Amino acid sequence: MKTKQKLLAGLVSVIPLLSMTLAAAPVQAQGYNPVIRGFNVDEVRRIVPGQELNFDVYGTPGGRVVLQIAGANRNLQLTETEPGQYEGTYTVGSRDRISATSAVTANLRVGNQVTSGVLSESLVRGGRYNGPRRGDLASLPRIERFDVRGTEDLRPGNDLDFMLRGTPGAKVDMTIAGTRGVFFLPEVRPGEYEGSYVIRRGDRIATNTPVTANMRINGRVATATLGKPLQLVSTVPQSAPRVVRYCSNCATVEAINVIEVNGEGNYLGTVGGGVVGALLGSQVGDGNGRTAAQIAGALGGAYVGRNIDRANAKQTRHFEVVIRFANGGTQTVQYANDPGMRVGEKVKINDGVLTRDN
Repeated sequence: MKTKQKLLAGLVSVIPLLSMTLAAAPVQAQGYNPVIRGFNVDEVRRIVPGQELNFDVYGTPGGRVVLQIAGANRNLQLTETEPGQYEGTYTVGSRDRISATSAVTANLRVGNQVTSGVLSESLVRGGRYNGPRRGDLASLPRIERFDVRGTEDLRPGNDLDFMLRGTPGAKVDMTIAGTRGVFFLPEVRPGEYEGSYVIRRGDRIATNTPVTANMRINGRVATATLGKPLQLVSTVPQSAPRVVRYCSNCATVEAINVIEVNGEGNYLGTVGGGVVGALLGSQVGDGNGRTAAQIAGALGGAYVGRNIDRANAKQTRHFEVVIRFANGGTQTVQYANDPGMRVGEKVKINDGVLTRDN
């Protein structure tokens, strides 16, 4: 009995340790290293109290970024405005001792993991890098190759994959004209640096946009310019050119004329009146006088007949559609009613009947 009690007591004492071990395991499994892919500052003309310094950091989303500026009295926490994009503004105070060459360090924390990046730009516009002295050229880093795996479309959201090979153990950053910021290429293998840039809204990137890489070791810099287009050239063979066949009955509506007719008899009132007037005139006079009377009677009768027709008959109208063929020829098609077509519309004509060319 005492032995069982001792075993139970031992198990009870071990259970808390087991629970602690099980609880700690998921935290370790979730651990990973965040990455800073870019670090940028909007350079200013000079640093004076009240001057604002705008910073951007690009890296692993869902983290917390804090900047440390040499000579500043406080740190700056950035806000994640878009996934993986952090922004913030530091206002220079009267007690700050910030200069154009002040080092700026960004610390990105995701969970319990932290990574750091150092700004490689000057805070003041036009600031220059102080290169190595003569005699130190042999110790310069060396870039052997700078390449890109382009994309078929340079729209926002697409990736540009960059590769650089050169001196191992260096820090490599990259600038793309038409974008904001300086972006880093981490060393994935000794002397091999790789990184992807995701095209953002607001970027102005074209196929031949200049891209520059800088390799830095102990204050020394080597620079290379990309000599390859960012957009892939399609290797799909183009289809055979389309053969355009001439259409002999295709045309375009050039005009639609509305013809108005007074009287249902199609001018019979006018003609009939003229005949009656001529007959009346033939009964008057001889010779030339008789001929003149016939002419005057015809004209007067036509006038009377026309007025009678206008008074007694309703007005009618018909439509004429003028079409023009590709060879410049025209044709007129008549309609008793509105055909419902428009000038400029494409049509076909078959046996005198117009149809729309869909």
